[in-house]
Amino acid sequence: MTVPRDHPRYESLMRRERLKEMVERGIVDPTGLISHGRGEAFDYLMNEMSVGPALRAEEAAAAFLLNAKNPVICVNGNAAALCPKEITALAKETNAKIEVNIFHRTEERMNTIIRFMEDEGAENVLGRNPDAKIPGLSSDRALCTEEGIFESDVILVPIEDGDRAEALVNMGKVVISIDLNPISRTSKTATVSISDDISRALENIRRFAGDMKDDSERIAIILDEYDNSRTRRETIEVICTALKNEFH
Repeated sequence: MTVPRDHPRYESLMRRERLKEMVERGIVDPTGLISHGRGEAFDYLMNEMSVGPALRAEEAAAAFLLNAKNPVICVNGNAAALCPKEITALAKETNAKIEVNIFHRTEERMNTIIRFMEDEGAENVLGRNPDAKIPGLSSDRALCTEEGIFESDVILVPIEDGDRAEALVNMGKVVISIDLNPISRTSKTATVSISDDISRALENIRRFAGDMKDDSERIAIILDEYDNSRTRRETIEVICTALKNEFH
């Protein structure tokens, strides 16, 4: 499909075409299209921009990643399809590992996603040979590597399943979620809940990390002052205000 560049929904339509292509390549599971569409609906309500609460959460995410001993960025099919280069850039900026972890798991699909990430510049992508399990999960998302997800202290989980986010928190990890829905199970569970488009969120976190990398005092202040309940509440207020303004 050829999408005219002057179409008001050009970026959105191109993403949908990309996801369709990635389904055909075996990177995205067809059910991932539902997840993407649900997220877009919330993005509309935030005027398709990084609102104030999202930026504060992204700044906190950068601080947590920089302060971590073993930070990990977890990647599923949708994340790999939409943002391979952004994930790779953030991993390099924060010295984080990348691990692929998917719900609809086959060895073929795992290898396809990992090869795709490596072709896009990611190095030493984990997940091929799981040697540990996340307690409390019965799905294949429990499978992970000891050096990556299992031993991580801070983990970034874009486009996440709520049950796994909860299991990771129960393991004592700092969980940073990227989920446009501020009232999802994942957003309610995470330590840092970012309600923003994944591409914008990853780039914002990378930018914040670059700005504060050598500023340990700023990192400490952010970690001490960040309030995730306030962030979620203010995100919901942004959405409610946008809906009310439609009638003025």
